[in-house]
Formats: sequence, C-alpha cells, structure tokens
Amino acid sequence: MELITVTVASFLAGFVDAIVGGGGLILVPAMFAVFPTAHPATLFGVNKSASMWGTAAAAWQYAHRVRMPWRSLLPALLLAVMGSFLGAWAVTQVSPDGFRKALPFVLLAVFVYTLAKKDMGRDHAPRLSARQERVVMGLLGFVIGGYDGFFGPGTGSFFIFAMVRFLGFDFLHASASAKLLNLASNMAALVLFIATGHIWWHLVVFIAIANVAGSLIGTRLALRHGSGFVRIAFMLVVAALIAKTAWDAYVSG
Repeated sequence: MELITVTVASFLAGFVDAIVGGGGLILVPAMFAVFPTAHPATLFGVNKSASMWGTAAAAWQYAHRVRMPWRSLLPALLLAVMGSFLGAWAVTQVSPDGFRKALPFVLLAVFVYTLAKKDMGRDHAPRLSARQERVVMGLLGFVIGGYDGFFGPGTGSFFIFAMVRFLGFDFLHASASAKLLNLASNMAALVLFIATGHIWWHLVVFIAIANVAGSLIGTRLALRHGSGFVRIAFMLVVAALIAKTAWDAYVSG
C-alpha cells in the first residue's frame, strides 16, 4: 500500500510539474506521510531522483515541439548548477528561516502581478537582443538556481514568471525553458544527496517511472492547449504554494 500511494503521488507530481512546476507540492508531503520516521534528506533525495527523470522527459518533449533559445539556455544551465551548489553550501552556513517567512509574501506578489497583467505571457515576443537575453537568462539561472539549492519551494514557478516578465516569453516557452534550468539545479542537489547516501534506489525505480508517465501526459496537454492553459495552471500552482508555504512558516512550524 505504501508503494502504491507514493507511486500515484509521483504520477500526479510529474503531471503538474511538466505543465508549470510545483510537483513537489504533491510528492514530498505524500512521502513524509507514508514514511514519517525516515530522514528528511533521504526523502528529498528520493523526490529529486524521481522528479529529475520526469523533468528530463518533459524537457525532451518541449525541445522537439517548442523553439528553444539554446544560445541563451546553455550558459544559463551552467550558471544554474553553480548557483545551486553555492546555495546548498550557504544553507550549511546560515539558517533559511528568513526565507521561510518571506516566501509566502513573495509568491503573493507574483500571483497578484500576474493576475493584474491579464495579457502577460499570452504572446511569445522576446524583447531583448541576443546578447541581453543571454546575460539576463544567465543571471536568472544563477540566482534562482542558488535559491533552489538554498531553499527550493516554487523554483519552477519563479523561473517561469521571470522569463515571462523580463524576457517577454509566453507561458508555454517559459515553461519549456524552465524545465531545463530546473533540471540543472535539481541535478546539482541530487549529487549531494547521492554522495551522502540519502537515497532509496529500490523506491526510486517505481516512482521515477510513474513520474515520467505523468510528465509525458502533462507535457502533451500543455503543448496542445498552449499558453492560456499553462497560465491558468501557473496561477493555481502559485496559489497552492502560497497556502503551503504560509502554513509551514506561520502555523505548523
């Protein structure tokens, strides 16, 4: 029964994550509920291991159907890895409690801004020169990748919002590029979990397959229905993140 529960949760997480990110909202709480005595780092390691494959599958599909800005993405991927490692190192030096308490308000600002700008992300109209886009995307990769290594919740949503707001991408193209950047930052964290032995390989196999299956279905829906559908999913996930992070910061902890 435990395996079935986390496998179903992984499928749903892959589905949501492929469209707009935020799959950890589903899989991580499910794993903590099913394995309450396990070390948190082990559960995070299992989650990263499974979601990495789902994110890779989504990125592969997007790359074949959506025109990707590879000249901007490739250096940004390297910077996302560097930022994630630095963020993971920083969390060993300072407490992330300040981030925990501020995060619901940051997400609320993102939600309100996106809601107010009804046309934002509807059309794909990159507004920067090639050089400017490389610089800005590299900066986003490093900063948000660093946040992912340091704390993590909402990383995919922050990538998508930043690309729509600062680069002029529509939600579909932003989601496609965000998958690759999120994959890079996740892999950096996963290396640390594997190196410290915080991984259950016997469980990873099952939930990784489920995550990939959910991811493939979610990506197909996003590609079929376009930016309007992704925007609605983005708003729903950010609203859920606001509720979850506010509860963790001010009620449960």
